[in-house]
Amino acid sequence: MNTQGNQNTGNAQNVHDVHDAHDTPTRLRAVVGELSDRFYERDDVVRTLVVALLAGQHSLVLGPPGTAKSELARELTSRIEGASYWEILLSKFTAPTRMFGPVDVAALARGEYRQVYDGRATTAHIAFIDEIFKCSTAALNETLGYLNERIYHPESGGEPIRCPLIGAVTASNELPSGEETAAIYDRLLVRIEVGYLEDPSNFAALVRSAVTRPQAPARTTVELAALQRAVAEAVPAVDVPDAIVDAVCALRVALRRKELVASDRRWRQAVGLLQASAYLDGRPAVAETDLSVLTHVLWNSPAERPTVEREVLHLINPDARETLDLADTLDELETQLDAMAGQSREALSDWVIKNAHNKLAMAGRRLEQLRAEAAGGGRSTVTIDRVTGRQRAVRARVLTEALGVDTSMVQAHL
Repeated sequence: MNTQGNQNTGNAQNVHDVHDAHDTPTRLRAVVGELSDRFYERDDVVRTLVVALLAGQHSLVLGPPGTAKSELARELTSRIEGASYWEILLSKFTAPTRMFGPVDVAALARGEYRQVYDGRATTAHIAFIDEIFKCSTAALNETLGYLNERIYHPESGGEPIRCPLIGAVTASNELPSGEETAAIYDRLLVRIEVGYLEDPSNFAALVRSAVTRPQAPARTTVELAALQRAVAEAVPAVDVPDAIVDAVCALRVALRRKELVASDRRWRQAVGLLQASAYLDGRPAVAETDLSVLTHVLWNSPAERPTVEREVLHLINPDARETLDLADTLDELETQLDAMAGQSREALSDWVIKNAHNKLAMAGRRLEQLRAEAAGGGRSTVTIDRVTGRQRAVRARVLTEALGVDTSMVQAHL
């Protein structure tokens, strides 16, 4: 009787585990959706941060002040129920003990040297490190050990402490300027650029949100244990077909032709991101669409990112070449508008009629068509959506600066 009871209990537990296995990616997709709705023009950023966390990797959100980097990171990491969370704003004066554990003053009075680790990096499952490249020289080696190996060497010596860190989200307004912090930069596998809002409708919604009472947002969470199982078991179990391996090898060759070289370690770690991307979408094997996450992995300076993006998307997305060509057209129009600053309204209007109007209208129509084709074919629309936002932004500038039209009238023109 007891044996049967134990067996039933075991079966129930197995069923619960199976349900958890299917429920975790579903809940994480809900988290991505909720945060994408809350943070305008951050859909790809949110999804990439979740993918990095599932792969057990660290990420960098790079952008100017006031782009919601900290708020987004906190909101995402707070969705992990039961996780120990730690965050810090670094400066060149930050001592290692402030990060990993201050000295126990009471113990010191008794002649004992101990550190208090509770609530510090050493006990955190999820970490947010703001201004990561302002890490002090004194804390540099311990921070590297923490990110690389998830260990901390106590001030008093002895065995290193194993830290339960799953992944860290870091943020910075600028890239590292010294060789010391460049070592930290190298260990941040995922690098995401963010900027100020470009789509005028999103900016208008942001302004309205400052004067309207916000509704209580939906708040899906994921249990720590479920996330840990996904990172340790489910994500590594995702299949990587030979066709994907061939595509990665082809991408490496294409980037080398452009003199863009990533380390073997970075390429190997990137495979885990591909598996995490497939897992998040609920697929048992990596598909070509997952390769898009590599646009956030294979560049060192922001100037290299567009080239990496173009090579990645050309490899996996038949819509990409034309979409990026349209983006180039929009950049040219904005450059022309900048060059015409100070000219008469007549000259600006003439430029709009002869040049900008048709190009903007054509770009808008073609982007709509490309998006419909991509969505119908089950392909990612992230790049198309980004360029569409860019088209709206350039159109709004043309209306206001060249024609003197109120941007609230954008939808009725061009």
